[in-house]
Amino acid sequence: MSYEVTIEPTGDVIEVDEGQTILDAALRQGVWLPFACGHGTCATCKCQVTEGDVEIGNASPFALMDMERDEGMILACCATPESDLVIEADIDVDDDFEGYPVRDFKGTVTEIVELSPTIKGIHFELDDAIDFQAGQYINLNIPGVDGSRAFSIANKPSENQKLELHVRQVPGGAGTTYLHEELKVGDELEVSGPYGQFFTRLSDPKGAIFIAGGSGLSSPQSMIMEMIEKGDPREIYLFQGARNVAELYNREIFEALDQSHENFHYIPALNAPEEGDNWEGYNCFVHEAVNDYFDGKCDGHKAYLCGPPPMIDAAITTLMHGRLFERDIHMERFYTAADGAEEQTKSALFKRI
Repeated sequence: MSYEVTIEPTGDVIEVDEGQTILDAALRQGVWLPFACGHGTCATCKCQVTEGDVEIGNASPFALMDMERDEGMILACCATPESDLVIEADIDVDDDFEGYPVRDFKGTVTEIVELSPTIKGIHFELDDAIDFQAGQYINLNIPGVDGSRAFSIANKPSENQKLELHVRQVPGGAGTTYLHEELKVGDELEVSGPYGQFFTRLSDPKGAIFIAGGSGLSSPQSMIMEMIEKGDPREIYLFQGARNVAELYNREIFEALDQSHENFHYIPALNAPEEGDNWEGYNCFVHEAVNDYFDGKCDGHKAYLCGPPPMIDAAITTLMHGRLFERDIHMERFYTAADGAEEQTKSALFKRI
């Protein structure tokens, strides 16, 4: 049995199977609905039901309050239809968004590389080609771990039958611990994707500033590689932040690109270099390197941020003080089930993240 769900104001109509969430059905049919965590804790996918009956599902009482439930509000990532529905969603899709439908894949591990003391590069061969935009992510099902885990795609879209993921081991994290300590070449894992609204605005002529920290380099790597592959003439800047040289992974790749492409500029920054690093570059946090490099004036660019939340918040503040408007700052934030009902922090300078 399935139900028909009409999404306003776009007028898109999707078929939702019994027991399937509205968000899952929409994404698998190439219809975008805003979302972030995917499991009922962040409220990004909040919608208004105007016609029909729906089961609210496992929505956090902090993300969907009792008063909102009484008014017919739902979270699309948790809600399942019990009849045909009409819902209203806050949809703002960028013209550069391709809207590839989410699909399921099986990925076979072909290589595991130690990128840094805390980050591994895991490479998969997929059973079918995946269409995605550089900057998007996949969900990975990990044996013995409840739910899926999100990881950004590090390879470029033209390499569409493989996946390269950069996985940082999270202390106490069941998923990343398995991937670091138990996963081996030849293992097969279930993958779904693509997801996300973090992608390069290729139609915009402005130069691109990429700011990455930790394993957040994965999305910018994909985006930059695609731009260079396409012969994009815009100025491209990659600011990579790390504690020390050992954590500054894939440095050689970007140093080589800096040498071979006049429009690409690689600017690494270390905030705690070790004595043996013999570091002569920026000795500061990555947002401070951005401010110094551009002399406090970042206007005329698009900025793409990927990394730990404190880094993103500091970078947003730097960019906006540097006269870059909200519309030109893009980022990806991931929420985990462990976040639960904790309040999601946002920069005071930013209305929507």
